[in-house]
Amino acid sequence: YYAFLVAERQSKTEKDGYSVSPKDWSVSIVNKKDEVFGPYKLNHFSYCALKSATQKFSDKNLIGQGGFGDVYKGYINFRTKDAAKPNDRGLAVAVKRLRSNRTQGHNEWENEVKFLSRLNHPNIVKLIGCCCEDKHRMLVYEYMIRGSLEAHLLRENGTELHWRRRISIALGVARGLEYLHTRRKPVIHRDLKASNVLLGKDFNAKLSDFGLSKFGPQDGETSLITRVVGTRGYFAPEYFATGHLTLKTDVFSFGVVLLEIFSGCEAIKKHSDGVARDLAQWTKPHLSNKVELHRVVDKKLGSIPMEEALDFAKVILRCLSSNPRTRPTMAEVVADLEKLQRRMDSYNSNQLHYLRTRR
Repeated sequence: YYAFLVAERQSKTEKDGYSVSPKDWSVSIVNKKDEVFGPYKLNHFSYCALKSATQKFSDKNLIGQGGFGDVYKGYINFRTKDAAKPNDRGLAVAVKRLRSNRTQGHNEWENEVKFLSRLNHPNIVKLIGCCCEDKHRMLVYEYMIRGSLEAHLLRENGTELHWRRRISIALGVARGLEYLHTRRKPVIHRDLKASNVLLGKDFNAKLSDFGLSKFGPQDGETSLITRVVGTRGYFAPEYFATGHLTLKTDVFSFGVVLLEIFSGCEAIKKHSDGVARDLAQWTKPHLSNKVELHRVVDKKLGSIPMEEALDFAKVILRCLSSNPRTRPTMAEVVADLEKLQRRMDSYNSNQLHYLRTRR
């Protein structure tokens, strides 16, 4: 069979893919084994179908915004690939619409298709299909009903993310990242953050947004040299300083996500003096100090077992090591979090010492 794809790439930059102007976009027909679509068939949706599915990209359907474009909720009939109503065989989807005036957004659109069409894991969001019609570029994903992890963590009075659930979410993200890192051709996410972790009905966590992802070092290489892209607060120090990208770059970013789960704070934290500082930099001294640990833990958690808090803090500190060589692999992180989860199930609550999180 054949699939639609943007094919005419005008020029290739030295390090980071293709430089294509929106006026140069065109559609070609390529074989299913093309490097972008890989071995999995994606549904191709028409622009009209997605426009109708999202009620003409109505603000009422807007569920997210980012550098790539805006994300809308819509309903699709997968038998006909047309718009549908929720009660008429319509399944909810998330439609990401590229802003047509962003040249870089085209590269990110292509990158998402390239990676997500190859990936299949319970902790990675599923790409259902795409739209590549005239100047329109859209991606269609499974709809994650509970939105982003970041949104839940920052809710002032949110109580849904209790301690046990946070550990489960952390483990889900870790498993998704382990899957990426242990593939035959390892994948570096390169933009791991709480807003790119989406939650399903049962708070199952899935990694999303692969617009900046790259294949990791291969054939004996230890790192890639690339321009620094991503989000402030999540950069590994060696990556920010030199542009050297490794699997351990993702591990550092994951450590920041763990810290957000632990503290309920954003990666860049504004302090009382008005100065914004990296959360990792501010919390590191407290994470290694049993007496000071209560200053870090999210006050919405109330009281949590001290032993569990210390174990979780140790995992965070290992991931946030300034030396990439001493950071754990994601397989090791998964093992640590699974061990913590088993301990939580076996602890006798009457024998636990609790850490009070009120500050």
